[in-house]
Parts: sequence; structure tokens; C-alpha cells
Amino acid sequence: MSILKMLAATGMAVTLLTGMAIGADCGNTGGGFESWKAGFAKDAKAAGVGQRGLQALAAAQYSTSTIRADRNQKSFKYSLSKFMQVRGADTIVAQARKRKARNPGFYQSLEKHFGVPAGILLAIHGMETGFGGFMGDTPVVSAITTLAYDCRRPAFFTPHAIGALKLVDQGTITANTRGAKHGELGHTQFLPGNALKYGVDASGDGRVDLYNLADALASTANFLRKKGWKPGKGYQQGQSNYKVIKHWNAASVYQQAIAIMAARIDG
Repeated sequence: MSILKMLAATGMAVTLLTGMAIGADCGNTGGGFESWKAGFAKDAKAAGVGQRGLQALAAAQYSTSTIRADRNQKSFKYSLSKFMQVRGADTIVAQARKRKARNPGFYQSLEKHFGVPAGILLAIHGMETGFGGFMGDTPVVSAITTLAYDCRRPAFFTPHAIGALKLVDQGTITANTRGAKHGELGHTQFLPGNALKYGVDASGDGRVDLYNLADALASTANFLRKKGWKPGKGYQQGQSNYKVIKHWNAASVYQQAIAIMAARIDG
């Protein structure tokens, strides 16, 4: 992830951060994490986090693997051709076409309801987790609270830390749920605050589960639609929907790759 979705929650951040002393006790090592958690618990409670969420916060551990990943992001500096090669674009397109052909009705229903075509959803799904092949091995609450504590970008990650704790309250995730190194969840790697805000129960079981394929792709389509996706309009550079992709991922090379792969999938 990390620069992937940095524009996704700007409005939510303004709402959730009112009254919080963001970054006041931040740190660049794990040494102050426990004392920071004690202070953050007060802010979380004031933001509406309940007992289960606060218990998950208390159990969170400083994630050194998250910090290493955050400091070592290289692929977004590649050229477009190198990025697509490294990310396996040709394989993603081939697999996506097969998935679309196996279940066309599912993708048609998503496009009918949200206006987002299969190619975009499949390109994101393939890029983020290899179609669910690997959805992460890092405890989500620990990862996202580590980033909220870290001095590099606390203002961005704090709303997502609050979101993760609220997801625990709701039973959507637990203190032990695992995701990507930056706390992203499920098939398409939702940041927790966005999962809280845009999650959709497409499977009809009464809960939003981003590790369920139907819920994850419907939630992704809902996110894009709410960010301004215009049904039936184009998504290549210069077209109206291209700019919406940046809300999923702020890296221009990622946006270009998604648009190119999606066109090949839909074509």
C-alpha cells in the first residue's frame, strides 16, 4: 500500500480528528508506544470506540515489520513498464478474464448497481492480493495503530486506527485479524476507516466481511461510486473516471496500470 490510498479519507480525517492532539506523543521507535496507547485510548473513547475496541488497542503491539515496509516502498518509483512487469500485469489480466468468464452475472450485477465495470474491480483485486491469494499476515490493529503512533504520517493514519477499533466493536474484525503491512483488509485491501464507511454486505449474511469476495468487491465498487465514478463513462487518462482511481491509490503509476489492465480485461 501505503501511498496507495493516501487521498482516500481526507473528509473523514477532518471529522474524526476534531479535538485530537495528533502527533503530540508520536515516536520513531517502539519505545514510547505503550504510553502513547494510554493517551490514544482516551481519544478513541471520545470518538465513540467501545470496550471491545479499547481492549484490542490495549493488546496491540508495535509492528516493526510495518515500519520496515513503510520505509522501504520502491515499486511506486518505477517507470510504468517496469511497474507493470514487477506487479505481473499480464498474469493479472489473463486470470481476470478467466474469472470474469466464469461468473459474468456477478460482475454484471455489480456494474448494474454501482456503475463500475468488471475490469476495474478485477484489476484492483488482482493488483492488491492476487485475487485473494495473499491478503496479509500482519495483525491489523497492531499495524494501523503503529502507523498512527509513528511520526511520519499520524494525521493520515489516526482516523484509520479509530476505524479499526470501531470495526472490532462491530465484530467485523477481531484483535487478531490479519491484513497487509499497513493495516489493509481483505480481498482488495481496504484501509479500516474506509471499510467502516464504505463497506457493503453483498452476501446478505448481515455483516460486512471484506474477506468475503462478494462483500469486498461490492464495497470496492461502492467506494469508487461514492468518490465520483460516473456509470458508463470512460476511465482512461483524460476521461472522467480516470481521476477517481486516485482515491484508491495516490500513485500515478498505479492509476495508469489499473486503467490499462482494466481496458484489456473489459475488452
